[in-house]
Amino acid sequence: MKGLMVVGTASDVGKTMICTALCRLLANEGVHVAPFKSQNMSGFTETLPDGREISRSQLQQAEAARTEPVAEMNPILMKPGANLQADVLFMGIPAGGTDGHVFREKWFDKGFDAIRQALNYLSNQYDALIMEGAGSTAEVNLMDRELTNMRVAELADVPVLLVSDISKGGAFASVIGTLQLLSEERRSRVKAIIINKFYGDASYFEEGVAFIEQYTGIPVAGVIPVLENHGIPEEDMDRRTQPAAAGVDVYEQWADHVKKHINWPLIQSILA
Repeated sequence: MKGLMVVGTASDVGKTMICTALCRLLANEGVHVAPFKSQNMSGFTETLPDGREISRSQLQQAEAARTEPVAEMNPILMKPGANLQADVLFMGIPAGGTDGHVFREKWFDKGFDAIRQALNYLSNQYDALIMEGAGSTAEVNLMDRELTNMRVAELADVPVLLVSDISKGGAFASVIGTLQLLSEERRSRVKAIIINKFYGDASYFEEGVAFIEQYTGIPVAGVIPVLENHGIPEEDMDRRTQPAAAGVDVYEQWADHVKKHINWPLIQSILA
């Protein structure tokens, strides 16, 4: 299928927002595009007209893509509860409560089947998929039964973009360490790196970009500055975001911001 997957060096690096921008940029070029996140742990959900639930972030990405949200865009939804328990929904329908250990041991096959079904459906309906990973893509203790990152990229057979958050420091180590912890086959799927949440003048990071590209052999597709007033609610936390100016299309503003700071032709060539 045609598409790409956006994975991160850690949680909260901005994968959701990057995917949102890519959905709008492709939609602006006439591509019938859909978002996809195989498994999302989030208490912020939306109920669709058919009564099914998906994560708020996938609904927002569908809005950015100018398409109707469907449950297949988020086939596994886990709504966190008390005592490390979570309510699990498959294709937007409640399936019961569990914890992470039990889910990995007993529901892995059902989850993988749900992801496969969702990907098959979406690939038949859309020209391209923008797929979002979850957390870090290099959690070695979870790789044997993960349903959120490189295994899903392999199932869909799509290239991967790796995103790192530079605002907290440690971007060099997080990028290089993540790549080194991936198998050679999985590392070969990573076609570009994005440095996200940059504060200040990005021209000061040109040497950093050159180092990352030389060390990893993978191009840096962009260094994206922080946009404080993007006005798009957070994916899975109640963190306050500054509203956009009145009358602004928040998805268009964010997509314009991202496009200004990435190598858009490179991203298009990865998608081709």
